[in-house]
Amino acid sequence: MSQESILIRLQAVIAERRDTKADGKKSYVASLLEKGVPKIGAKIMEEAGEVVEAAGESGEAGREHLVKEVADLVFHTMVLLCHAHIDFADVEAELASRFGIGGHEEKAARQGPKKPNE
Repeated sequence: MSQESILIRLQAVIAERRDTKADGKKSYVASLLEKGVPKIGAKIMEEAGEVVEAAGESGEAGREHLVKEVADLVFHTMVLLCHAHIDFADVEAELASRFGIGGHEEKAARQGPKKPNE
């Protein structure tokens, strides 16, 4: 089995579904991509809510539920990235650029310098 990241492999499958016109039955991914940002965005919001709900559950069953819901959220986010023709490597690079920088400092850097009355 390849040591390639599952996220990179998933991205390739999603892109293939985007770029290949299926004969007959459409895949779930192709259907989402065809419906665009409104449908994909709705799925992401739905999955994000389910992640928060699952996070409130206790025990091993709660842990397993949370893992599954986060996987769903990541999957649908990958579909959105693919729809926008953004490689996951770009997200990895952005995360790498923030690594080791405190959250408050990173946020301040994105917002630019404060105005005198702030």
